[in-house]
Amino acid sequence: MRLSDTVRAAWAEPELKQRILFIFIIFGVYAIGLHVQIPVPGISAEALRVKVEQSGYLQLINMFGGGALKRLSIFALGLNPYITASIIMQLMKVAVPGWKKEAAEGDQYSRMKMASRTRALTIFLCIAQGFGLLAYIGATDLTLWSKIEVVTFWTAGAMMMLWLGEQIQDKGIGQGVSLMIFAGIVVSFPFVVEDFGRQIRTGTLGIDRVILFALAIVLMTALIVLFTLAQRRIAIHHMRRSAGGTKQIGGTTTYLPIPVNAVGVIPIIFALALIYIPSQFSLMFPANSPIHNILTEISLYLSPRPHAFWYYWVIGSIVYSLLIFFFTYFYTAIQFNVEDIASHLRRSGAYIPGVRQGKQTEQYLDSVISKVTIVGALFLAVISLLPLWLPSFLGLGRSMQVLGGTSLLIIVSVVLDLMRQIESNLLMRGYQK
Repeated sequence: MRLSDTVRAAWAEPELKQRILFIFIIFGVYAIGLHVQIPVPGISAEALRVKVEQSGYLQLINMFGGGALKRLSIFALGLNPYITASIIMQLMKVAVPGWKKEAAEGDQYSRMKMASRTRALTIFLCIAQGFGLLAYIGATDLTLWSKIEVVTFWTAGAMMMLWLGEQIQDKGIGQGVSLMIFAGIVVSFPFVVEDFGRQIRTGTLGIDRVILFALAIVLMTALIVLFTLAQRRIAIHHMRRSAGGTKQIGGTTTYLPIPVNAVGVIPIIFALALIYIPSQFSLMFPANSPIHNILTEISLYLSPRPHAFWYYWVIGSIVYSLLIFFFTYFYTAIQFNVEDIASHLRRSGAYIPGVRQGKQTEQYLDSVISKVTIVGALFLAVISLLPLWLPSFLGLGRSMQVLGGTSLLIIVSVVLDLMRQIESNLLMRGYQK
């Protein structure tokens, strides 16, 4: 279905209309919360803006949080503590035998226990990052009790954002946390447009560079849509079998789709969270202290952003790309368990033409998925590095990076996933044949 037809059909279905309206209500609550400021005495807006622009990590939080950090909003920490906690828990679930066995059971109780652990770690990271952020922005004159009050409000705001995402998951449609990140990026667009206009008015940005950047955005958007929808389809033949009497079923050919970008934007978000971990911990120590300086130096080597010293961003780009490849393979392996797929095909009397059932099917599927994953990981690495380099080379400023590949990939992936889920709901209700 075309986009307009899908939206029209969804709006005509009362339950789907209610779910879509609920998403917009949550977005409205989020937009109001962005303007609920937590005053920090002694911190001016201009000084905070300079601090944010000097730190790639704080820029990331500010971008994904809809500019909440620059406003010192109650949502200043955004969803970054939860994302970091999710990464740690996902890795621990593989590394700790007890947790791995618990996850393999896959029942509701084990999922609830893992969710509780993730929330507990999120609260701990909120507190740690909150105190570190206060130290970094220069809130040294606050009393301990005042700092505890500010951090408590920030922690409550971060957990409320997580709760809003869970409400979308339960009562709306789509992936709740992804939609909250999507909302934060979209809310940041007016500030980017304002910065564009300011640079054009002052003459620091020429119309030729604006046109080049606009063309780059269009091309990246087309590339993202192409790779997001691209699939490698494996033919699956179903053997004929008797269904009683002379009636036979089967004998048809279906396809097992292997998406080129099967894991969406998760590898990029997790890679970004990891490379900025030294920056997060450096905020917890006084400026110019030995530990702070060491962590800051490490963060420079991990950052893929262009730098005055070329070896910083070359090493950072390599590390960033390797992390993207790692998480792409990691989550693809979770989504596509070749042993389970091969076993299911054998039990259902289906097979891949020219491939023996059993071990040979596993090896064939593993080979195909590995090759497709390489293409997907390479795409994610390129589309995430381009927006980091392009604005600097064109002299557009760091604020233009909010319109870059990572943000575009999140927006396109979330919108396409949302439309797919709406179409699936319409299909169940008989709107599609």
